Amino acid sequence: MLPKEWHRSTLGEIARITSGGTPDRSKPEYWGGDIPWVTTGEIQFNTITDTGEKITAAGLQNSSAKLFPLGTLLMAMYGQGKTRGQVAKLGIEAATNQACAAILLNDNNDPDYFFQYLSSQYEEIRELGNAGTQKNLSGGILKGVLVPVPPYREQRRIAQVLTTWDQAIATAERLLANSQRCTRDLMASILSGRRRFREFTDKWRYVDLDAVFVRITRKNSTQNTNVLTISAEHGLISQRDYFNKSVASANLSGYTLLHRYDFAYNKSYSAGYPMGAIKPLLSYDAGVVSSLYLCFRMRSDVDADFDFFRHYFEAGLLDQEIEGIAQEGARNHGLLNVSVTDFFKLQLHIPTAPEQRRIAEAINVARADEARLKAQVQALRQEKAALMSQLLTGKRRVKLTVSETEVQA
Repeated sequence: MLPKEWHRSTLGEIARITSGGTPDRSKPEYWGGDIPWVTTGEIQFNTITDTGEKITAAGLQNSSAKLFPLGTLLMAMYGQGKTRGQVAKLGIEAATNQACAAILLNDNNDPDYFFQYLSSQYEEIRELGNAGTQKNLSGGILKGVLVPVPPYREQRRIAQVLTTWDQAIATAERLLANSQRCTRDLMASILSGRRRFREFTDKWRYVDLDAVFVRITRKNSTQNTNVLTISAEHGLISQRDYFNKSVASANLSGYTLLHRYDFAYNKSYSAGYPMGAIKPLLSYDAGVVSSLYLCFRMRSDVDADFDFFRHYFEAGLLDQEIEGIAQEGARNHGLLNVSVTDFFKLQLHIPTAPEQRRIAEAINVARADEARLKAQVQALRQEKAALMSQLLTGKRRVKLTVSETEVQA
């Protein structure tokens, strides 16, 4: 139920919905001008103030591309991954390609309010796409989307409140990005020995990996069913927690059994891990991994710091070594061809155990600050989402000033 001053309308009743086009790529005179040209990849719940490509006046005049005014709402109609259904607002005059829907609201409808509303309905709208191998939205589909329409002044105040939250989130995200950048720089410098603490002067040494670690070959004799996978963000995590299901084979007897603080190397290369990822088991007491993983643990007779090495591996300081032993071109189904013997003879460049502990301590402090800021960003997003669900449905009303109330009346 909406408040009595509100009404429900379709997007097509309160806006003109159209799309743009792409000038002929074979005509260089159409490209490299000064007219911003938006593609779907630039629509990311943002205000667009510049574009990666620009077209000329001739390109605009001789194609289906159209120039849209500042304040136009854009929605990605096509796109892989999460692109389809994302929304942006033009902070400049710009043309778009044919995959971008341009939503030009009628008078007395506020673009900022509808930007917030359409953003809040992202998951629902993207599911309206046409059936097919890749679902797409269309102008016709968007015209039928139902939207709540408060009086114009109330639209403005709702948008102002939510924009304030966006600004707080953006500030927190900048602080987080800066913290992450500083942590990466810190790790790169102190884990490589380029930057050292004054109290340590001993020369770093080169040792084989098997001088510090021993291979794990224990099979799953305990019938453990906690099948683990490697996630860039979460490390070794249960497939059930990550995928909401297990994608492993029914017979797990051939899997390798890991205990907490054991390491696993996934030879599959992925984004951010060109030489594969090495992660420790931290979230569970035990779990099992595919026999394709190379697993190892720290030797009990060696004085070494666990946290130092988990940071060492995460920073990719073994990548160059692994690249040297992976046979060029010998990749099978995304797996690097790395032999067990070669892997355990990789060279580690490490300091004494006391310096390892000092380095790990510094990185742990930086990581804790990063985690605190990440939690703050997540909390702000959740609080804004909860507020949106109230304000954008009229369950919670904003207060208008006396003058705004009079104008609205």
